[in-house]
Amino acid sequence: MSPVARFLYGAGVMKGAAVPQPARFLRILAASLLALGLSACEMVVLDPAGDVAARQRDLLVISTLLMLIIIVPVMALTVWFAWRYRHNNRDARYEPDWHHSMRLELVIWSAPLLIIICLGALTWLGTHLLDPYRKLDRLGKDKPVVTETRELVVNVVALDWKWLFIYPQHGIASVNEFVVPVDRPVSLRITSTSVMNSLYIPEFAGQIYAMPGMQTRLHGVMNETGESEGFSANYSGAGFSGMRFKVRSVDAAAFDQWIAQAGSSEQPLTRERYLELAQPSEREPVRHFSSVADRLFDAILGHCVAPGRMCTHDMEAIDRRGGLGLEGIYNVARRPEGARAVFGSDISHVIGLCTLPAADPLDDLLIPMDQSPLLGAGLPLPRADRDVPLFADAY
Repeated sequence: MSPVARFLYGAGVMKGAAVPQPARFLRILAASLLALGLSACEMVVLDPAGDVAARQRDLLVISTLLMLIIIVPVMALTVWFAWRYRHNNRDARYEPDWHHSMRLELVIWSAPLLIIICLGALTWLGTHLLDPYRKLDRLGKDKPVVTETRELVVNVVALDWKWLFIYPQHGIASVNEFVVPVDRPVSLRITSTSVMNSLYIPEFAGQIYAMPGMQTRLHGVMNETGESEGFSANYSGAGFSGMRFKVRSVDAAAFDQWIAQAGSSEQPLTRERYLELAQPSEREPVRHFSSVADRLFDAILGHCVAPGRMCTHDMEAIDRRGGLGLEGIYNVARRPEGARAVFGSDISHVIGLCTLPAADPLDDLLIPMDQSPLLGAGLPLPRADRDVPLFADAY
């Protein structure tokens, strides 16, 4: 008999249990509430399909068990002390003048100290090994990444209220569908169009924020085929509850078939179509785009998808030079486009030709990762033959 059946039998739901009517009703209600609660349980976080998520799970479980070493005895001793030294227990020793015990102090302080040291070591290792910006050093347990393996790059854009996935290596894009091949490293470059969001794919890796005008990174891998769901874990407005997308991990042949299917779509993702897509909408169906406008993701990052808009990196370059002086007045125009130049109007905007960066500036800072085991020395210092900032190796 299954555990649920045994519970229902004990509750009097199944035939053969003689229980008084009021108690039987209460037990049936309790069993129904339990069954209703269990029907919504999914062990995604504790049973993920990706190695990064599994290592995060292990970190969570080990940390919880370490803390339970203190929590469980404390809870048990609380009950024991309450029972042992209850008012009517005349056998308990009454020592009103007791104030100190060296052995007791040693136990009270040494056990938590050792646990904190263990938690600190786990946190230090996890912070570096599971850094979302750090490229993968393995695909799974005893499965190192082969040097020739080409990672899959996916540009992710959080829209209101949907997700756009751009596959620059294949020239296609999808809305509310994220498809990856199993046992292949995946590198996500994530941004947002309007407000801060949070990308969370429990089967794949941890949660990471998507912020407008900024690019965050997340590396992960799927080790099992299947379907799951990703969603936004940060409230972003009225359509937030429906900001979910399909996650599919497939084998290499099925992934190539999906790429071909998406490429056969008659809808190209032009800049004009992207501007339409960026308008707020809720519960968008899955859509595919057969091609993507050149360097669209860079334009999204620079807030210059609309024609005639100056990219933010161009504005920053002008600021670094101290501005353009009076000639900069002619870089400001009033809506609609083509109106005469003005200065200081509330409905004006900066215009100019946007020169997109020749390469992703973050890629220039990424140093090939050392595959050797992470030791107490931490991550290696920057190589002397490259002029890079000190923080580059942290990624």
